[in-house]
Amino acid sequence: MRIHIFGASGSGVTTLGKALSQKLAIEYFDSDDFFWLKTPIPFIERQKPEIRNTIVSQKLHATDHWIFGGSMINWGENIFPAFDLIIFLYLPPEIRLERLKKREYERYGDEIIHHPEKAKKFQEFINWAADYDHNTGIASRTLKAHLEWLSAINTPLLEISGDHDVPQKMDIIMRTLQNHNLLTK
Repeated sequence: MRIHIFGASGSGVTTLGKALSQKLAIEYFDSDDFFWLKTPIPFIERQKPEIRNTIVSQKLHATDHWIFGGSMINWGENIFPAFDLIIFLYLPPEIRLERLKKREYERYGDEIIHHPEKAKKFQEFINWAADYDHNTGIASRTLKAHLEWLSAINTPLLEISGDHDVPQKMDIIMRTLQNHNLLTK
């Protein structure tokens, strides 16, 4: 079973992916672990695309059962094995942005307020995340881009929209997996 979960930053992809991974006893891979280099301050330095694509392709082709979380549109062709199910999460921007602000504060503390350089990076990140719904050109990963990508795929799709808690999302997903006979794969 090969599941892809994605949505805007702050929509709950990682939290849901890890919970589903535990429930199904299959590995969870996060796009951030391939997209970003491991640095003392995370999410600063990007991995070279050709290296990223080789690593993710090797990992995902090495096993038949996994969950891949995060957007991978525009990464290139023939990198990912065929997905059995794609789960698209949508959360209204006001809820999503509040989650992101809280998460960033928990990660970095008062520095994102009082340290000028970190405050600037924080505001740039929030502006980028807000652009997901507004598509003003700050971000290439937007709702419009995701919907265009979804319109071109031929894979079972589950869209979960709204502020559902993780157990509610898990119930919806488990029913979908049963309906598509994916729990036997």
